[in-house]
Amino acid sequence: MPEYYDYVLGFVPLALVGITAVLHAVGVDLLVAVPAGATTASLAVGHALFVNGPVADRSDTLVDDAPARSSSTSVTDRSPINAD
Repeated sequence: MPEYYDYVLGFVPLALVGITAVLHAVGVDLLVAVPAGATTASLAVGHALFVNGPVADRSDTLVDDAPARSSSTSVTDRSPINAD
């Protein structure tokens, strides 16, 4: 299922080419129409990065709380733990 960033990626070339073509078709000079389309595409990318930025999934950032075992000791040659 497409997400927000998929739509942004589709909108960037559409804005760049589409807005440029529409503005040029209504009589705006091409030297003005291209920067207008590029500005719109840049604003969409800026919004996707900074206003509605990607956030790491919580399951990706979780750390296992169990202590790591040393590779030099095995399970059988550990000394018993004093519980007193």
